[in-house]
Amino acid sequence: QLSEDVERVSENPTEERGGEMEVNEDASSVILPDSELGTTAPSLRFSKTCLKNVFSVILLFIYLLLMAVAVFLVYQTISDFREKLKHPVMSVSYKEVSLYDAPGIAFYPGKARLLSCKHHYYDHIPPLINPGQPGDIECTTQRINYTDPFTNQTMKYALVVQGPRDVKKKELVFLQFHLNGTDQDFSAIDYLLFSSFQEFINSPEKAEFMKDCESSYSSWKFSGGFRTWVKMSLVKTKEEDGSETVEFKQETSVVNYIDQRTKPRSDQLFFVVFEWKDPFIQTVQDIITANPWNMIALLCGIFLALFKAADFAKLSVKWMIKIRKRHLKRSRQVMNHIN
Repeated sequence: QLSEDVERVSENPTEERGGEMEVNEDASSVILPDSELGTTAPSLRFSKTCLKNVFSVILLFIYLLLMAVAVFLVYQTISDFREKLKHPVMSVSYKEVSLYDAPGIAFYPGKARLLSCKHHYYDHIPPLINPGQPGDIECTTQRINYTDPFTNQTMKYALVVQGPRDVKKKELVFLQFHLNGTDQDFSAIDYLLFSSFQEFINSPEKAEFMKDCESSYSSWKFSGGFRTWVKMSLVKTKEEDGSETVEFKQETSVVNYIDQRTKPRSDQLFFVVFEWKDPFIQTVQDIITANPWNMIALLCGIFLALFKAADFAKLSVKWMIKIRKRHLKRSRQVMNHIN
């Protein structure tokens, strides 16, 4: 009865004064044994409150841990985004074509002379009838003189030839040069490839065009006494400013030429074949894999979790303080009632 009255008084503190005399009379008129005056109900209530407080503290620590993980994820996400901005990824794509824009082949023969130039198809090159003798020149050619772009003093002579176009028919260009004599130990002819022969033809300043090509493209050599087979592939690179540069990759194979002319000769013969390697144009560009919208969405989710965790922690602390105050208030009320 005492426990029930105490609980009723604690729940209705406004009626505490009105019922005080009645409770005292009941308490004074009833003599309870020590076993019934035990603290079973308060102990049970205290243990429940203690468990709730412990559980709230554990939840608070869990949410604090989640907040720490969220803060670490925010830092890691921002760091990864900045790192991806600094180091873009190279993307390579291939575009298949049936016809190429005919490249330009600029030869620097020096004292050598062009004997013949023909377009062949399906990799079929007929045997030479009169090697070392002038033959048919069926290619579109252009001769030009210009100053060396690196010295601006030396004059250079270039023979520009239109390259192959039809990749499906395996079009190739076969050229033969002749050099009557040289004062060098090794005889070779330099050449370079540029992207469009038509641009060269349409250029009003062909000398400046060739100077720019020599400054931008690499040059190669092919030797005398051999047949040099050049297989080209085109690589386009997109720069960060939106401009596009073109370069050639080539695979060369050299075959020894067996000179079957009756009389021994002191001159040199040069044979070179140009062909496209495959019908694919390779495009290379730098791409940034970091997507700012994905990062913004992730950060919004993380910050939302942080605010929710902070709000829960605040409510948990307020609830714990409220429970503590209520427990202390009930304890004081019980002590005052007993007194």
